[in-house]
Parts: sequence; structure tokens; C-alpha cells
Amino acid sequence: MSNRQYSPCRTYDPAPAYEDHEPFGPAYPDTYRPAYEAQARTVRAGDIAGPPPRQQPDGTARPPGRAQARHAARRGKGGSRPDSVRRLLPQALVVAFLAGGTTAFVANDKAIELTVDGRPRALHTFAGDVGELLAQERVAVGEHDVVTPAPGMALASGDEVVVRFGRPLLLTVDGHRRQVWTTAHTVHDALQQFGVRAEGAYLSTASSRKIGREGLVLDVRTERSVTVMADGRPRTIRTNAATVREAVEQAGVTLRGQDTTSVRPDSFPRDGQTVTVLRVKGSKEVREEPIPFDVRRTRDHHLFKGTEIVARAGRPGTRRVTYVLRTVNGVRQKPRRIESEVVQEPRMQWVRVGTRAHPDSVNGAEGLNWRGLAACESGGRTRAVDPSGTYGGLYQFDRRTWRSLGGSGRPQDAPAAEQTYRAKKLYVRRGSSPWPYCGPRLYR
Repeated sequence: MSNRQYSPCRTYDPAPAYEDHEPFGPAYPDTYRPAYEAQARTVRAGDIAGPPPRQQPDGTARPPGRAQARHAARRGKGGSRPDSVRRLLPQALVVAFLAGGTTAFVANDKAIELTVDGRPRALHTFAGDVGELLAQERVAVGEHDVVTPAPGMALASGDEVVVRFGRPLLLTVDGHRRQVWTTAHTVHDALQQFGVRAEGAYLSTASSRKIGREGLVLDVRTERSVTVMADGRPRTIRTNAATVREAVEQAGVTLRGQDTTSVRPDSFPRDGQTVTVLRVKGSKEVREEPIPFDVRRTRDHHLFKGTEIVARAGRPGTRRVTYVLRTVNGVRQKPRRIESEVVQEPRMQWVRVGTRAHPDSVNGAEGLNWRGLAACESGGRTRAVDPSGTYGGLYQFDRRTWRSLGGSGRPQDAPAAEQTYRAKKLYVRRGSSPWPYCGPRLYR
């Protein structure tokens, strides 16, 4: 309320009493003329046209009364009304437009709760769908991230939008390694997401550890049932051991010396697997073994075809070999060679091979029973040698006689055709006398 003093003269209007009834009589002439009797004049917007002033008894102008002033003011307002309407119309239209825009503004504004990687916040947005909201809030998502609802879903006030970022996880479960992605924030939640049973399992890190955006390397060994057979008695245990050797030790079995297991001790124990402990006793044995020699043959045109002469005899070498002799659970195993050393190198044997063609016949010796003579002397055996080692071959030549007939080497080493050829030549020289007992067979 204003402190300004209230003045009654601002609203009190006694003009009608003394102006209309003249209480003191017509002492003064009435000079009042209504405004409509005055000459019409142009009134500008906002101007007030009043009646001409009345005169005093002395002929001077009398100020107009309050009633006349009020009437003039009403007339002035009536004359300026069209301009005022024209001035107010655009303002009314603007107000109406703003009122409609405010309604649309309120209708499109949405109250949304946005949770990004576990951090919630409330906000207002004009976005039409989830994708627009994420773009406005500068939340970038990739192929491994999860957005609920999906980015194309429409938004309504009161909705909740959840963004969970994917995290790389190098996960090894019971020896099987794979690269996976998870939206879980802890190791425990990630194992639940992938259905890995963590109860009784070995974890390379604590289950409560947070998984950052950079990811994590996680090794998990679940609890398994393994049966260890040792010394004729089975032992079944629950274990999360990394190797068979660890599982055997957890079963209370000690491996001594050369003892081993039916599967590799450093292999991963599988659920339901049976591992047999092998008690091994062993020793070493050294043996000397011969090394066979090689034979090299050279062609010799001085010898008849089919004739082979050993120019240099071969000699076998010697090898020293070390073997391991083992018994497994009391059963002897096949010796296993673990080391070999050459003690003496073998010497190669050289052999001359004849290429000369045999003559067709010997004059004076054809038509005789040479087959019968050979059967009597050597039993028809080309390489036959008498007990003394002096005579050899089909016809039992001694070496001196053999060489005199053009033969080389030992007669028993020559082919049968050459031996018969030399025997015919001997017969031409001496008849059947070289074979005193069997010579008569030539004539039968």
C-alpha cells in the first residue's frame, strides 16, 4: 500500500450541483454552449476536445466545469478507439502464439533417467528416441555395448535408459582360452554371465575385482573329480589342480625316482579322469653290435660273364649301444636304445665282375657227359669245396691248375659255364686223367 496521503478532491465532483441548478438564482447570464454545437474539428489520436469556455459576469472566460471536462474526455476516448484496437491486435496475436508454443514446449519436454555404466542421472530432453538422446548427451556406443531400450525406440517422459559398456576379457577356463566381451563390472558378475561355476574354483584374481574399460586377463580352474590309481588302490578327490602331477600329490601319492603316470604329468586333469601311477624300476645295459660292410662291384672285361672275383674282402665294423631295461609295476618292458657309439668303422668289399663272352665250344671235348662228371666230383654244386680246402668248383680244380687254364681267383667263385669251359680245355690237354675216379663218367 502506498504511503502517499489520500486526497478527497481527486474523486469528489460537486460540479453537477452548482452548474446545473444555479442555487443562487440567475445573477449571471448563462453563456454555456454544448460541445456538439461548436464547430467540428479534427481530433488527433490521444487528444480531448472540450466545450468553449463560459464567460464571467464581467465578460471574461470562465473555466469549464468538471462535468464538461468529463464529457469531453468521454468523447475524446470514443474518437480514438479504432486506432487503439489496431494497435492492440498484433499484441494479442503474439500472446496467443506464445501461449500455443508454450503448450507444445511443455508437451515435448521429457523427464528421463539416463544410467551410463552404472552412473545414473536425471535430465530433461526434447529427443524423440533413444538414439537422439545418446547423441545429444554425447554417449558413444560400440558393437559390444548394450543399450536398453534399443537406440531406435521412442522416448516418453519417465523412461529409464541404461547404457552398459562392453569390456574385453581374455578368459581361460580349464585350459581352454578364448576372447570374450562382457558388460559386467566385477569378475563375479562376469563368471555368472558366462555360466562358469566359481564355487571351489581357482581364480587368478579376486572375484570382487572391478573390470575396467581396458578389460582383464582371467584364468579359471573349476573343481573336478579325479581318480588316482596307485599301488593297487584307487583314490578319488575333488581338485582344481593345474596339472596331473599336482592332482596326484593332492591324492597323497608320491612319485619317486623314475615313477610316472599313465598320462603326461604336466597335462591338464579332466573331470572324471582316471590316472594310473606307474612304479618304474630300470637299469642300463651296454652291448657291442656289428656294423655290416658295403660291397662295391666293378666291371672287368678280362673275366667271362657271370664271373665275380673279390678284389678286397670286406670287414664289418663295431657299434657300442646302450639300452635301458625297465620294469613297470613289476612287468619287464622291451629294452629301449638310448645311446649308440661307433667303435670301429666297417671296410668296404671290392668285387670284380666279368663281362667277357664265353666261347661256344672246345674242339675235342664236345659230346662228353660233363654233367655226369660234375655230379660225381661235386654233387653238381658250383661252389663246392673239398674238406681240405684245396679243390673247388664243379670239377674240383686246384688253384694252380685253374690259373694254368686262364682262370682267375678261385674256381668255385666262377660261374658254372666258365668252370665247364676250363674243364674241357684240361681234357684236351690231359684226357680224363685229372679225374681218376670219376673220369669214366664222361663216356657214359
